[in-house]
Amino acid sequence: MFGCRDLRKNFGRRPVLDGLDLTVTPGRLYALLGRNGAGKSTALKIMLGLLPADAGTAYLLGAPFQRAALAHVGASIDGPAFYGHLSACDNVGVHARLTGTSAARVEEVLALVGLGDVGRAKARSFSTGMKARLALAIALLTDPTVLVLDEPQNGLDPEGIIELRGLLRDLAAQGRTILISSHQLGEVVRLADDIGVLAGGRLVYEGPLEQFASGDLEAAYLAASAPDAERTPTGGAR
Repeated sequence: MFGCRDLRKNFGRRPVLDGLDLTVTPGRLYALLGRNGAGKSTALKIMLGLLPADAGTAYLLGAPFQRAALAHVGASIDGPAFYGHLSACDNVGVHARLTGTSAARVEEVLALVGLGDVGRAKARSFSTGMKARLALAIALLTDPTVLVLDEPQNGLDPEGIIELRGLLRDLAAQGRTILISSHQLGEVVRLADDIGVLAGGRLVYEGPLEQFASGDLEAAYLAASAPDAERTPTGGAR
């Protein structure tokens, strides 16, 4: 199991997560949806041990979170972060040395994300989309069992989005556990098996995408994620 139970987090007096329960099923691609400020990135950081929770439990590989389990996780949170003066190969190589991963794997993951022909170029020269691909290469470096990606489509052109979709679907088909956050509802329809809609600090829906919105995902999402005073009940809401 990868997820959390009764997760709570306040920033000052402002509650961000208020009893969040979330479960990602291996082999199914899970998309976490929510408006800006809903707490998506906060939830991801807590589940990866990057931020302490005020209460609740995060689960990784079927057990309460332990840092050693992060060896089986690949992640990209809060956008790409690189050494601009280093090449793509060297940026990934830094992580390879830190994780004890074979140097041969560096070339493999760069090719996998479509950067095989620019591996010697400096990261500072990369476009936003190329940086997104490089972040994905680093996340995939250790051939992780669990993959967590925060807005992975940002900056990608249509071709890149299609390639990412195919790659993530292939990884899910291999039985991996994949959680992404996204604002691109059109792509979520094509990509996700399951979704969670975060509002008011907890999930107002979690389950199969087709049970949440058989037709208009945008309308269903806006209704489910509206402020409490405006929110209308949604089938399968939690």
